[in-house]
Amino acid sequence: MLALASTAVPPAALAAVAPALMLAGVFRPGIALDAYWLSEKYDGLRALWDGQRLRTRGGEMIAAPAWFTAGWPAKPMDGELWAGRGRFEEALSTVRQQTPDDTAWQRIRFMVFDLPAHPGPFTDRITAYHGLVSRLDQPWVRAVPQERVNSHAVLMARLDRMVKDGGEGLMLHRGDAPYRAVRGDDLLKVKTHEDAEARVIAHLPGRGRHSGRMGALEVQTREGVRFRLGTGFTDAQREHPPAVGDWVTYRFRGLTASGVPRFASFVRVRPDAQR
Repeated sequence: MLALASTAVPPAALAAVAPALMLAGVFRPGIALDAYWLSEKYDGLRALWDGQRLRTRGGEMIAAPAWFTAGWPAKPMDGELWAGRGRFEEALSTVRQQTPDDTAWQRIRFMVFDLPAHPGPFTDRITAYHGLVSRLDQPWVRAVPQERVNSHAVLMARLDRMVKDGGEGLMLHRGDAPYRAVRGDDLLKVKTHEDAEARVIAHLPGRGRHSGRMGALEVQTREGVRFRLGTGFTDAQREHPPAVGDWVTYRFRGLTASGVPRFASFVRVRPDAQR
């Protein structure tokens, strides 16, 4: 494939203003599944094509090669930059580079799952984004398949199969929902564990085997809850921990009465988290 010059504007030229994106809540048993469409939860980086350029969920520009976005429409497309199941770190490394690696970008797919400017409900937007992607006819731009599921047992069977096949989880999108830039039940993530994001506030020193390096991160959730995140790190991550101000993803098992995550464990730095 012919490599063209990047169309990205230097980072200093545009302020990082977080785009107004629909954000996912967490699935709970008892939700009326017949109102929803089901799709895979792609383990990539959320990205918005705003009609002119690609931006992260936090608003930073993505320096994609010019060929990657050539011919894309002037209308916004919401999606995930994805390198394949179990390859999040590869996608992250590729997308974060300010000088795009043409070879690496050839392994990235933009998985389109919504059209923020479309006025109709999600069921109509499915048809619209599939049609748009079909007209683009670019192998690295793909329309996310959607299917119906009408029972909790079937949903859990789909989730088990997805995880066994190396996927991260599932998404449920309410069919009659307009595109709203809020977090709620219009969009739900379905996973085998709970996860969330928090900002790093401080590095706490280690003891014993971890003496002389990071022992835990002090983090703060969007709701203002502070807690320590001390497990899930490799030795290399303790030597070079996420920077203060970074957003990280952590797994947990429910909340205490005061809202602190139980058994929280570090998963990874999440540079595309909502600022």
